[in-house]
Formats: sequence, structure tokens, C-alpha cells
Amino acid sequence: MSIAALSTAAGPVSAADDPVIGGDCQGTSKWVTVCRQDPGTAGGSQQQGGRSSGDATGKKHSKPTPQTCTVERLEPQPPASNPVWDGHKPGIGAIYVRVCLSDTLGAAAGAQVVPQVFWAAGTPAINVDPEQLAREAVDKMLLTGPDIASPRAAGRYVVGMPMWMWVHQTATTYGPNTASASLAGVTVTATAKVSSINWDMGDGTDPVVCNGPGTKYESSMGKAPSPDCGHIYEEASTEAKGGKFHGTATATWTINWQVTAGPAENGQFNEVRQTPFAVGVREVQVLN
Repeated sequence: MSIAALSTAAGPVSAADDPVIGGDCQGTSKWVTVCRQDPGTAGGSQQQGGRSSGDATGKKHSKPTPQTCTVERLEPQPPASNPVWDGHKPGIGAIYVRVCLSDTLGAAAGAQVVPQVFWAAGTPAINVDPEQLAREAVDKMLLTGPDIASPRAAGRYVVGMPMWMWVHQTATTYGPNTASASLAGVTVTATAKVSSINWDMGDGTDPVVCNGPGTKYESSMGKAPSPDCGHIYEEASTEAKGGKFHGTATATWTINWQVTAGPAENGQFNEVRQTPFAVGVREVQVLN
């Protein structure tokens, strides 16, 4: 059987695409479904892919029937010197084998190898989601929950005394932190910084929301309350688990991103990170 190369104007082929090319198919294939109808001939003769039928005059003729074929990439590819390339070049396409199963011959006929197909290669379209790239950039930052300076696990705190809460500021615990991610010629740069910290103090009261890192306490402050991030425990922690209140500091990271290489676009989203803490609070003992 002679083998000829057939050039088509189709795009790259993959199992995920499973396109249907021409006509109505009677089945599907694991690769590409190619439908072909062979015209019938008068006088009752049948061609491959045809089925005999009669008209009003009783004269029989063959009725064209579609064939279902599979197209599969030939591996390994023939060398460039092979005439099957028919003027095409291996660097811009590939040779595929098309296998068709005749509907009329059925399983007894098996599969028939028909001319090889040159499928022009191309760069598949890639849809780039800049926000997804921004999230990949954030993953590179290794952001964590707040690095709590106060309250300290070893600290000594008493009922009714103002507590000052604050955190250490680093690139991974508070920001700002900047990273980039790229795909298909598009680069997105993201910058993350903590915009607020929600302090659940573990005593059943409403959380304390602080819009900054808090102010560090100095002994000169005495018994003054914190100017921006503080809490007062109204009861001791003696009845709590382990004799301590168990709280959580939840940082909300605000991420601003922009496309620095590619179509102009920008946006913003938030992520949260948590840090648990435990604090022992005692009653003040007054001696007479």
C-alpha cells in the first residue's frame, strides 16, 4: 500500500482536545475523531463505508456512511529525509497515523491504516490569570502569623491591670514583603503587608482589633493603657485550661499586585495567618 502525506490546516492534537473533524461520527476515539463519508456508486455496488439501499424505482444504490477514525502521533517520528513529510519540516509539525474502522466491514475487517497526516504544530494558547500569579508570588514570601512580643508566656499579668499588646515587625511576620511570579511572558509583582491584627484574648470577651503592630510598653508608662492596642482582663485564668487563657492573634495580610510585564492590570486580595498564645492572669492579693 502506498503511503502519501496529507497536509491539513488543523492545530496541534492532544487527547484532551478530542476535536471532531468533518461530518457526523458514529463513535468517539481516545485521541482525535475524524469523520469521512465515501460517496456510493450506482448499480448496487458497495464501497468501503457505504451501505446499499433502494429508491422508489427499486434501483439500488449505495448510501454513504461516515467512518470513525483515530489519529495518533507516530512515535518515533520519521527522519526529515523520509518522503512522507512531503515538503514539511519536522520542526513545525508532526506525522500522525490515521486508523479507520469501516462501519460495513465491522470487527471482522479490523483497523485499516490510511494515509499519514501531517498536523501543523503551533503554540497552544495559554490563559494567564494575573491574580493566580500574584498568589504564587505570595507563596514565595513564606508569610507567617504575628511574632508576638506581648503578652509573653512567661509574663506576669494581673486582673484589672492594662495589658499592652504588640508584635515584632519582620518581612515574613508583618511586612512589607515583595515577590514576583511569571508565566508565558507575563510577570506579576505582589507586595504584602499586615493591615490589622485581631486579638482573641481567650477570656470570652470580644476580640481586640488593632490596625497596627501596637506600641511597646516602657516602665515609664506606669499603669496607663496602651494608646492603640490593649486589653484588661477582668478575671483570673486559674479556672482555664492549664491555668492560662489561650488566645489567638490573627493577622490580615493585604496583598497589592500589578502586572509588571504584560497587559496592564492590578488588584488586591487578603490572606490571614494566625499565632496562638497563652497568658496567665492572677488576682491581686492585698494584705492588711
